Amino acid sequence: MVEVLLDRVDGQEVAVVESNCIPEPPAECTPTERTSAEKPINEKLSPIQEFYYGQSIFITGGTGFMGKLLIEKILRTCPGVVSIYLLVRPKKGKDVHQRTEEIFDDPLFVKLKDEQPKFRHQIVAVAGDCSQPSLGMSSQDRATIIREVSIVFHVAATVRFDEKLKLAVPINVRSTRDILNLCKEIANLKSFVHVSTAYANCPQNMIEEKFYDSPMDSDKLIALMECVEDKLAEDITPQLLGKWPNTYTYTKAVAENAIKKHGDDLPVGIFRPAIVISTYREPLRGWIDNMYGPTGVAAGAGTGLLRSIHCDGSVHANVVPADLTVNALIATAWDVADIRRVNNKSHGDIPIYNYVSKDNPITYDELKEMSSKYGLDIPSTRAVWYYSFRNNKHRIVHLFFVYFWHLFPALLVDTATVCMGKQPRLLKVYKKIHKFMDVLNYFATQEWMFTNDRLHALLAKLTFKDRQHFYCDVRDVDWNVYFETYILGIRLYLIKDPLDTLHQARVKWQRLYWCHQALKIILAYIAIKLSWSTISTLFSFFSLEL
Repeated sequence: MVEVLLDRVDGQEVAVVESNCIPEPPAECTPTERTSAEKPINEKLSPIQEFYYGQSIFITGGTGFMGKLLIEKILRTCPGVVSIYLLVRPKKGKDVHQRTEEIFDDPLFVKLKDEQPKFRHQIVAVAGDCSQPSLGMSSQDRATIIREVSIVFHVAATVRFDEKLKLAVPINVRSTRDILNLCKEIANLKSFVHVSTAYANCPQNMIEEKFYDSPMDSDKLIALMECVEDKLAEDITPQLLGKWPNTYTYTKAVAENAIKKHGDDLPVGIFRPAIVISTYREPLRGWIDNMYGPTGVAAGAGTGLLRSIHCDGSVHANVVPADLTVNALIATAWDVADIRRVNNKSHGDIPIYNYVSKDNPITYDELKEMSSKYGLDIPSTRAVWYYSFRNNKHRIVHLFFVYFWHLFPALLVDTATVCMGKQPRLLKVYKKIHKFMDVLNYFATQEWMFTNDRLHALLAKLTFKDRQHFYCDVRDVDWNVYFETYILGIRLYLIKDPLDTLHQARVKWQRLYWCHQALKIILAYIAIKLSWSTISTLFSFFSLEL
């Protein structure tokens, strides 16, 4: 469906996928509808597939971006998985079963539905909430998880950078400790992977695959947030954060402390992805469902709302494609179990995997150039102005653009809107945009050095089949190919503008282009007139003085 549309825009069809991306898995390895009763006849499973065969998996954060990709990939590529238990909380009047069904309405699952139409029997929704003690699970569900599950992925987190600590700590820190306690009761536990972030230890310039000193002991922070009132928690937040720029990175750092403190006797590993953006090739090229990080910038610039960001263009943008990230996460769980097996289940260092793009770097300027290159070819009907965006290294220059190209036009438009008897909206929109940009400034104006030796060791262990099934080597990504589908994915999946409006969008885009040029001429004329008037006045003044 959408994948064909993507290929058609590229000018080619299946040949594009085959030439620009990794090869399709061999036909004999294509997943089909199976149960765990017995292994498929005459089919050789890869080591990672063998690891997942006959296992039941528990996933938190399954309704989120990475969680949905993880579910889809496991079901489609790992035959013989008995069940996937998803921790889901009721939300907006919908129970856990309704919310679980909504997950599979996403276009992300079209390919899985075609290949395995009866996959739903493998999904088990478990009522719970990571913001509640003991994950908000019933004793019956907890007993089921302890009895049935052998592999655990803790993906759930609040990724809002400005989340209040009273909420961020229970979700990001206490839930990690609670899952560790749950895993200690699972007799058949083979692997537990905690998803952190490459920026959990961002006060460090060099970030290696090891533990760093936590800003605070995890148990003490949990106890503190349970004792203090909301107002006091807000008041002490700046003092608690210290060198950490926001509550997200802070709580992720403390969660790693919980792993180190409570998980040393478990087969546990920490997976630290960089900034995760849209998919590269599977199951849909360019699929994304959130506006975080560079994606929000690209969407704002493409619709003409965003014209400047405080960003050093020479800094490397530490971005990784979502499908490669999830493949690496799946492989990480296998590697954690393999390390434990090699060590004969004895205590050892907890493995940490930095999944970053240091081996295939791309700068923010290159990211901007490729985004604009393809964005100008497929404009959206939802654009409000022509593309005019730049990275500004110096804050003073960025603020000039904010006042004269964001706030001043917004003020004029809102004034006209009020005069027409309608509600003003644009200034409120820009307030949200600027708040979003302020969060990104920290990461877009400085650079970190990462090591990823553990990740390289994992890649070296993969067989040919596993390299095909769980393609996760960032070194193989062609960024030019990637950004072509990235921008198209933003148009399709975020802006919700289908490709059949492309002709209409291009007509509008041409009109906006000439309006943009006319505005530049008018502003240039005004600037020249003001400059000439100022020079004339000064010349007259000095002539009179003489």
